[in-house]
Amino acid sequence: MELGNIKETKNIIEEVDIGSIAAELGIEKGDIILSINGKEIKDIIDYKYLVSDDYILLQIQRAEEIWEFEIEKDFDEDLGIIFTNPLIDKAKSCKNKCIFCFVDQLPPNMRETLYFKDDDSRLSFLQGNFITLTNMTDDEIDRIIEYRLSPINVSVHTTNPDLRVKMLKNKNAGKVYSILKRFHKANLEVNCQIVLVPEVNDGEELDRTLRDLSKLYPSVSSVAVVPIGITKYRENLEKVKSFDANMSSNLLKYFSEIQNKFLVELGTQFVFPSDEFFALSHKELPSYEEYEGFPQLENGVGLMKLFQYEVEEELKNTPDGHNIDKTFTIATGTLAYDFMKDIAERIEKKFKGLEIKVVPIKNNFFGEKITVSGLITGGDLIQGLKGIITDKIIIPKSMMKSGEDIFLDNITLKDLEKKIGVPVMISKVSGKQFIDLFRGEVKK
Repeated sequence: MELGNIKETKNIIEEVDIGSIAAELGIEKGDIILSINGKEIKDIIDYKYLVSDDYILLQIQRAEEIWEFEIEKDFDEDLGIIFTNPLIDKAKSCKNKCIFCFVDQLPPNMRETLYFKDDDSRLSFLQGNFITLTNMTDDEIDRIIEYRLSPINVSVHTTNPDLRVKMLKNKNAGKVYSILKRFHKANLEVNCQIVLVPEVNDGEELDRTLRDLSKLYPSVSSVAVVPIGITKYRENLEKVKSFDANMSSNLLKYFSEIQNKFLVELGTQFVFPSDEFFALSHKELPSYEEYEGFPQLENGVGLMKLFQYEVEEELKNTPDGHNIDKTFTIATGTLAYDFMKDIAERIEKKFKGLEIKVVPIKNNFFGEKITVSGLITGGDLIQGLKGIITDKIIIPKSMMKSGEDIFLDNITLKDLEKKIGVPVMISKVSGKQFIDLFRGEVKK
């Protein structure tokens, strides 16, 4: 133990896992990490890289004292430390003004956190967020390569430099392909995303982008394509079109053709259109196997098929003859109405006396062009379920703020139940948890 100059820092320990190396050493909540192997910790990436060695010298500040610990451990073994600020730094905000940006289309007076647009490579590594690579210095790119941070999730949109500058309204946006080539050379894994805007980056531009990205396989391991979402709050923003059933149907034909080509050339379909294109065009979803392990679930690619598969498996493992004698109502976005109606019919056949209503909720808050369930608000539910006669209502967890029982418009779950006078059950997008809601109602 030695005394030293106390220095202000952000590396404050919030929690120490029970039974971890840090707990055995007596490291406590409130302690501050000053350095590892003599190097200051700038952020969580520095910490994870430096702490991975099998021998480290850890310097901790506690009150007016500085403690040093020599630690021998397995390579990549974690110390069991959780920080007050998960990034150990301020998150980088997005400097783009993308023509498709959803945050720019939000109404006023919502929670302040909803207006923050992150574009931070560390969040890509830690939480799977997609980044544009427009606000990164060469030193930061070098650090990603040096630390071998992957997978990295990148919002590409187009590999045409001039078009990407136009779409993102950032002079640095045209460098994305050259950066991806550096990641490819370093053998880092990258997942890519394309937000598709009609008559902007579709057609020949989409074909160019996909072929450019395929040249970087297997570093670029998959590409998700999602349609632009348009709210009613686009005042003073660039005019754009949205996809309809016919456009979506034509796109799916194109995707099928190019997937088959990639399957021959690369051994993978490589590009995966989001579920929205199938729902919009009323086309049948691909098979479970065609999603190749579901690498792009966070982009809504294969969520519906995976959920359908899980429901079917759970129903197979549920004995026949169970009696419920209750009415349930599933509230969903208009996009998934037909899909959820099919799911409901399958479940009804398994349980005697069970009736399931499926109610498509119109999105009055953001506008009727927003059709996904995850953007339905409490107010929309109150309006859409007004006067409903049912025993229980089921809503997807995606409607709620992460970790809280509150909707995007600040209406709480309790507020909703009070207004409609019916108990509300929340389910993750999990076939098991969904079927468990019904199994829990079976008469003993």
